[in-house]
Amino acid sequence: MLFGVLVGAAIVAPSASAKVAGPNGRIVFGREDFAHDLTIVYTANPDGSHVKRLLPAGIGAGSPHWSPDGSRIAVGSALDTPCCDIFPYSAVIVNPDTGAYRTLPMQSGRVTTFCTIWSPNARRLACEGFNDNDSSPNGVYTIRSSDGGDLTRITNSGGGSDIPIDYSPDGTRILYAHSVGEDDPQAALWMVDVDGTHKHQLTPNGFFDDDGSWSPDGRWIAFEHNGSLVAIHPNGTRLHTIRLKACRLVGAGDVVWSPNGRKITFLLVTKTGPGSFREGIATANADGSNVHWVTTSPSFDHQTDWGPHPRIR
Repeated sequence: MLFGVLVGAAIVAPSASAKVAGPNGRIVFGREDFAHDLTIVYTANPDGSHVKRLLPAGIGAGSPHWSPDGSRIAVGSALDTPCCDIFPYSAVIVNPDTGAYRTLPMQSGRVTTFCTIWSPNARRLACEGFNDNDSSPNGVYTIRSSDGGDLTRITNSGGGSDIPIDYSPDGTRILYAHSVGEDDPQAALWMVDVDGTHKHQLTPNGFFDDDGSWSPDGRWIAFEHNGSLVAIHPNGTRLHTIRLKACRLVGAGDVVWSPNGRKITFLLVTKTGPGSFREGIATANADGSNVHWVTTSPSFDHQTDWGPHPRIR
């Protein structure tokens, strides 16, 4: 969920993948192709160079997340199915170097699962599970990343929605967004152990977003709230705004920690004149200083993640 200013586009924000400490390599992001109603996934160096499309032309995808070792990217995609509303796959796993991919088919006819959040050991993916006609299956699930099997329910949303955001760096907990409706005043971020126990609310009511990122050292969780980037300790203390040092700042979202934990990447929007804006993917130091653009596009770039995949020279 993102701030609704600029560009007038409907925005669907992703959640970010578990961060395991490593070098700051390539950044992945989604770019909207409004003419064809597709989200196209690209990778780029942090300075914006060597932009590379992930999947062949005509194939839309979204919510991209690097595997912990940077060798693969998980996306949601219908690939070449005849209708964009049909999603037979829980996830599509792509090799960012060759473009080769494999699909993880849905495991249940009762619950639709979108699974792009890697566990730190890369053995499992966390999923949003839902059913448009029967809300009882709604919740967080996990599957094996090898074949999509072993569908395991972690939470019961109680008729609302539970959207996984990230694993803790030690792999013992899952951060997720819980709400019972679009305007739920009690919507918040929650945590649960990977076996479904010790479920508890993390943020105050109203501090809710379905994207965010757990820092590699485990000390901070960053997410977007009302167009600002905020951070909180996993024990619920020290909730504060990350003050971005950007001129004519309008808002930011889709925040993700870098693999070395010293930087963040995010969607940035600044004002360039009356009724005109600049938007794209940016990076900054973890305290909001040293902001640099990675992309700017006449389309809309968002859904970013930062992995350890080696930069292209």
